Amino acid sequence: MKQLLLVFTILFSPSFSAQKTETFKIKKYQIAILGDSLKESSGLNFFNGKLYTFNDSGNSAELFQISLDSAKIQKKLNTKLRNEDWESLTNDGENFYIGDFGNNLGSRKDLKIYKIPFRDSLVLDSTKTISFYYPEQKDFTPKNLNNDFDGEAMIFLNGKIHIFTKEWKSKETTHYIINPENFENQAAEKIETFKTDFVVTDASYFEDKLYLIGYTKLAKVYLIVFKKSENDTFFRETPKKYYLGSAFSLSQIEGIAVNKDGIYISGEEFHSPLGIKKGQFFFIPFSDFD
Repeated sequence: MKQLLLVFTILFSPSFSAQKTETFKIKKYQIAILGDSLKESSGLNFFNGKLYTFNDSGNSAELFQISLDSAKIQKKLNTKLRNEDWESLTNDGENFYIGDFGNNLGSRKDLKIYKIPFRDSLVLDSTKTISFYYPEQKDFTPKNLNNDFDGEAMIFLNGKIHIFTKEWKSKETTHYIINPENFENQAAEKIETFKTDFVVTDASYFEDKLYLIGYTKLAKVYLIVFKKSENDTFFRETPKKYYLGSAFSLSQIEGIAVNKDGIYISGEEFHSPLGIKKGQFFFIPFSDFD
């Protein structure tokens, strides 16, 4: 996403009432500063043990395979698609899914997910587009950073795409399901809603746990971890919520990916009254994370 945390928003927005939150500052887990080619990294995803990312709107339509220990680019994959506002990346073991559904204004009517077969190289002639809409949205008047139908997070689970919205107005996230085999314009199925008190910018799923990451308008960065319940729901049990630090020192956190070793987090370049904080890359080993 483009830089959205404006000077007066950062300095004067009211704080949110929060549930019980543990502090787990991740600054010491920084392992790299992202280079200019990845300065707007927005989303992380593991595919067959390799970590991938991309830049968001206004950038090239490329996927980047990056190293786990330095975030250096190891391979570039040109999709030859259009990057309207790419915000999330997931896969089903055979296909990448790129979420082109960033919607800060709340006015988009062309929300889509690209389904891209992948076998170490992109199969470009087989790419398909999954179009969808939120049936609850009736008003498409542009309301920058003040709508509940933005989206930057998704996972693939049990044959379905699961989207978790970025709700600027309500400070909640709503869990929607999309059918990846339906290539008509489909209504996203609303499943459940949870009060996060921050906007969700990415998601990862690993070993029956859902990880949602994001920040507040005061630039406070949070992580919530949910346990999966029956019927692939997540919001029935009380989750664990962690305060990770401030975007002023961490950069604008936009990506999370989890594997057996731990949690990988990426942030894009962050502009504030104090200057520019370059995008960063973090790794938290599970041995340090409860």
